[in-house]
Amino acid sequence: MYEGPVQDLIDELGKLPGIGPKSAQRIAFHLLSVEPPDLDRLSAALQRVRDGVQFCVVCGTVADHERCRICSDPRRDRTMICVVEEPRDVQAIERTREFRGRYHVLGGALDPLSGIGPDQLRIRELLARIGEEDDGVRVAEVIIATDPNTEGEATATYLVRMLRDFPGLAVTRLASGLPMGGDLEFADELTLGRALSGRRAM
Repeated sequence: MYEGPVQDLIDELGKLPGIGPKSAQRIAFHLLSVEPPDLDRLSAALQRVRDGVQFCVVCGTVADHERCRICSDPRRDRTMICVVEEPRDVQAIERTREFRGRYHVLGGALDPLSGIGPDQLRIRELLARIGEEDDGVRVAEVIIATDPNTEGEATATYLVRMLRDFPGLAVTRLASGLPMGGDLEFADELTLGRALSGRRAM
């Protein structure tokens, strides 16, 4: 245990995801050794995050303004919505440059053991978006892109059940399977099973 502000800093850094006690200590002592202007820039960036970052009123991702740049872009396909768990998932899909529709961020995944049910996620907002027209344009397809883990699968199953009642709405799920450059012998049974069931004609 260190004294005063140093220990306070280590404690706060240790609360961040993925940072254990040793990493928190290392970061804290690094910050003690940097020049004051560098610390001022870090402090100013944290202040801007606290005061200036908001969430898009349409899709729920991180935004500078009321609407994010994707929801404000008239060139994006309004008939397609890709449903993701977190704002960082939006950026992951955007990096592929394959999707030209819009997004909906749930804010997590169903996890009853942690007390996260449908009411804690932005599912009602998704249903409202699908049910209403946007300048005469209706949503034709919802792509469910939740994580391929237990919580993500439970969320996807729940969404499919909720979206079943919308006439003419196509509900799809991101394919999952073998990674590019990987070896078949090293794939686990679940991944290989998904790859087999999701096979397509060539």
